[in-house]
Amino acid sequence: MAKNLLVIFIIILNVSCGKLSRNEPTVKKPNIILFLADDQGWGDLSSSGNNNLSTPNIDALKTNGATFNNFYVQPVCSPTRAEILTGRYFTRTGVYETSSGGERINMNETTIAEILKKADYHTAAFGKWHNGMQPPYHPNSKGFDEYYGFASGHWGNYFSPMLEHNGALVKGNGFLVDDLTDKGLEFIENNKAKPFFLYLPYNTPHSPMQVPDEFWNKMKNKSLNFLSDANDDEDLQFTKAALAMVENIDYNVGRITDKIKKLNLEDKTIIIYLSDNGPNTYRWNGNMKGKKGSVDEGGVRTPFYIQWTKHIPKGLELNEIAGGIDILPTLCGLLSIPYSTEFPVDGEDLSALLLGNKFESKDRFLFNHWNGKTSVRSQKYRLDNENRLYDITLDRAQKNDISNEYPNLANKLL
Repeated sequence: MAKNLLVIFIIILNVSCGKLSRNEPTVKKPNIILFLADDQGWGDLSSSGNNNLSTPNIDALKTNGATFNNFYVQPVCSPTRAEILTGRYFTRTGVYETSSGGERINMNETTIAEILKKADYHTAAFGKWHNGMQPPYHPNSKGFDEYYGFASGHWGNYFSPMLEHNGALVKGNGFLVDDLTDKGLEFIENNKAKPFFLYLPYNTPHSPMQVPDEFWNKMKNKSLNFLSDANDDEDLQFTKAALAMVENIDYNVGRITDKIKKLNLEDKTIIIYLSDNGPNTYRWNGNMKGKKGSVDEGGVRTPFYIQWTKHIPKGLELNEIAGGIDILPTLCGLLSIPYSTEFPVDGEDLSALLLGNKFESKDRFLFNHWNGKTSVRSQKYRLDNENRLYDITLDRAQKNDISNEYPNLANKLL
């Protein structure tokens, strides 16, 4: 009897300490792969309902993981990248432009790569950096052991261009996104036995509109069923090129996920996919208002998929608002890694939402800013840069200004 009581006591003690918690991660240091597309709109995926293209590998991350239906980044490249790396609004980090030094993150900001490096992760970034071209702003100075790609915001040629590898000039090998993925595959292979953080900030579908023939030939004569509803005339050739480039991204995402499966690392790897801003031209984007450069929904809403098999429930859809500033604290929450930064992090740790644990929702606001224009998003509403108020849960296209009906709410957001 005493022995049975002892067993019961041990079980109770273990449960109370969380040792048998169903939702506690069993992998303490999972690998992390972060895909970031460049100028891809929310609507540029078949998982968003666009049958103009097919993106099965990216869609699979949504099917096999979780999606935030209301995830926001900034209207242009450098600001979003700064927020993802630091967990702080870009206006606090020293970033104010996309060139001429205004894209640089201040030296005393802490990046997710630096945090993970201290936690014994091997870190690499392959692609478009756009947060400072020289040390101490360079990726190798901001926590990344290895860097391959181009550090500026724009590159004029995507076929075997001149690039850099850890500061040394090198010549690329073939189509740039394929080449970056090759480096990612090599990095995974070399680090399969230890925790790694692989950041893949791809450079497409940003211009120049260059894509391998095999992807363009599938798209060039295709009839498009989903078109922009903006007043501006849609450039169908540009749209087709952008969609072909996204299908190439999907092909490369598949190469990475196939590698993870082949190495039996799927349960030990967190995979994230998102874009850095809205589409770079008017094309179908779920009828949202605005495109790249706009602080409206269409300029700042991005798909956000996160997969961690056997940890994050399959097909989980979350409607809570979230943003690029949340990636750093949420990853640290998923990994149970404590971190300290010189300046306060603006983002929230949303790991409890992803793991199905108790989460207390807050009356939260997310801010978007660019080119002198600012908008604010609450869980239900957006106040735009001209102080017009929209109920986004009913009016994602921002057609019905309700500021006169709810003046107190508009003033609160203002």
